Amino acid sequence: MDNIIERIEKFNAGLLPDKVQLKYKGMAENAFRFFRGTCHLFYDDLSQAKGFPSSPLGWICGDLHLENFGSFKGNNRLVYFDLNDFDESMLSPVNWELARVLTSIYIAFDTLNLEKAAAHKMAAIFLDKYIEVLGSGKAYYMDPRTADGVVSYFLNSVRKRTEKELLKKAAHIDGRKITIKIDNVLHFKLEQGLKKELITHIADWLINTSAWPNKYEVVDAAFRVAGTGSIGLKRYMFLLQGKKNKDKFLLVELKQGNRSSLAPYNSVAQPIWTSEAERVITTKYRMQNISPALLSTSIFKGDAYVLQEMQPTADKINLTLLAKDLKAFKSVLKDMAILTASAQLRSSGIQGSAINDDLRAFAASAMDWRKHISDYASSYARQVKRDYKEYIAGYQQLIKTT
Repeated sequence: MDNIIERIEKFNAGLLPDKVQLKYKGMAENAFRFFRGTCHLFYDDLSQAKGFPSSPLGWICGDLHLENFGSFKGNNRLVYFDLNDFDESMLSPVNWELARVLTSIYIAFDTLNLEKAAAHKMAAIFLDKYIEVLGSGKAYYMDPRTADGVVSYFLNSVRKRTEKELLKKAAHIDGRKITIKIDNVLHFKLEQGLKKELITHIADWLINTSAWPNKYEVVDAAFRVAGTGSIGLKRYMFLLQGKKNKDKFLLVELKQGNRSSLAPYNSVAQPIWTSEAERVITTKYRMQNISPALLSTSIFKGDAYVLQEMQPTADKINLTLLAKDLKAFKSVLKDMAILTASAQLRSSGIQGSAINDDLRAFAASAMDWRKHISDYASSYARQVKRDYKEYIAGYQQLIKTT
């Protein structure tokens, strides 16, 4: 079997070489960031795990970890807290989702230098709440009106931000001219020809769409880097300005749809999609209570992209701050468990996913599977630490050969 460096090189071979360098650098930061950037390793290893319990099929986001929950503006302009990354989404056993998110709890707690006993306790709390909600058969959602605790404070803070505050983080204002800030960390300059083609593409979309943004025009574009696992894909951001109201701005992104990391290891028959981008937005639409504004697909130069409104900064719960207050951490994990179960219930009975009754029965049989999945997550977290150590040892070799 190939070593860690070889497995990572093979997976990333088809991505943009210069941006893959940024991905590798990010993955070297700590074991949790490494875990986020190597979803393919997780499912490769899971597919070979002996005795892993069976479960009903469901729509899963595929890369569920503690930083893939966050806030966004829905198409009704309200702010929601939910699962927010569906690049790896597929119809799969629902306990695959549980194994990944539980593993992320163990790795996150170790990275934050928290006691292993606390990680075990938090993983159990997550499972308890997940089983409770799944067993109820009722899906829930979280917005500023329904959330409480840390998530309520977080959402209300996000809701109160003005467009100008968001714009300051992403744009440079020089008199009347407004452009995207090029910091070569999150935002990168585009080659002039490509930039012109992209702006024309989005301008045409604005003209032809029936959505409300047809009152905007494109004033700038840049390459965008965000997350970890998706670094290396083609990803562009656009600054839009109101045609009549010049004080109105909007940020939109095009993100290349790519094959799910689960696909080589998932034997479950999938729907036939017109593109990987269609798979992503369809699963997002099914699993979220309200989807982000402008969610759609677009074809640019032969590649399929997910098009949606974006936030200038990643609105995610700060795990480092939560580490100082385990009571608050417990509350957030319960909310994440509620949303995980709710997403599976909301998307039940669609194109092969188990019906609500089967998911409730799965929850009722938790004594048969919960310990096995918890043990697997705890054990695999140790494997991730070993893989990360091997990655760091071969990191310079990886950089030189890319």
